[in-house]
Amino acid sequence: MNQPKWFTHPVTMLVLSIVALAGSLSLYIYWYVEASASLHTIARMFNTDPAQFSKPGTWVVITVLSLLVGVILLGILTIFVYTVQARRLYRVQCNFINNFTHELKTPVTSLKLYLETFQKHELPPEDKQRYLGYMVADINRLSDNIARILNLAKIESKTYEDDLILCDVFAFIENFLQANTQVFRDCRIALVNPSGHMLPCRINQSLFGMLLMNLLTNAIKYNESKRPEVIISFEIHRKKLHIIFSDNGIGLEKRYLKRIFKKFYQIGRSDDMSAKGSGLGLFMVANIARIHRGKIKAASKGMGQGAEFRVILPFRW
Repeated sequence: MNQPKWFTHPVTMLVLSIVALAGSLSLYIYWYVEASASLHTIARMFNTDPAQFSKPGTWVVITVLSLLVGVILLGILTIFVYTVQARRLYRVQCNFINNFTHELKTPVTSLKLYLETFQKHELPPEDKQRYLGYMVADINRLSDNIARILNLAKIESKTYEDDLILCDVFAFIENFLQANTQVFRDCRIALVNPSGHMLPCRINQSLFGMLLMNLLTNAIKYNESKRPEVIISFEIHRKKLHIIFSDNGIGLEKRYLKRIFKKFYQIGRSDDMSAKGSGLGLFMVANIARIHRGKIKAASKGMGQGAEFRVILPFRW
């Protein structure tokens, strides 16, 4: 979206509208007071009762007029706020579309290149296997992006019909990691359960798997270490289970800690093209936590010092 000129900017128009309305009301009151004073002077000159030149309800009219102007100003301010929010949403959606288009186009372009290579050249078996591996990775990436959009629609429309079932969360996460060993093969993930006991919570296994996948893939994606590391630890506080995901990634500035859970939000996306992902992962995580009657919090000591995501769920002894 092109930036408007200063004289057509919403803030400028808001200020001008307020000044115009307030100025009009002030001029009207000033004019009335001056005219009333002049009439009173003329009345005294001719020994006439000044009340004949003024209506007793004039100040009531002025008061009502002032209230109406206040309502108009409130309306203008409300329209301004909604306009600013709409512009921000439009900008964020444009960023999402641009980035998500890139996320879809990149694997498609890569697949096309590999297929053209197979079509035009006779490759050794080892090269074929390597290229086939790349193609499978691109297809998985494409499928993940499409699944993310479909899952988001389901979560927002609340069409998940599976009931929450009582499950040992520690065992579930352990099985999840074993089932996705290939996805996290280049990452060290450690599970820490100080209590050594079962950790029963009511969860939707399908949704909770999405939550884990998003948090863990983010820890790998936003990481510049030679080997990404994630420590998943468990704490119990006041009948709440805290599942803590601590990584050695790039970290976060304090001002971003709450924004990252907003829909389509991407750090740095409004300024440059350096943001990764679609801006949906953490939004989905926050909604999944809410479906489980829980919540998620983010913390970080700063850039380069890793991040911590804390999922808090109701705990069943």
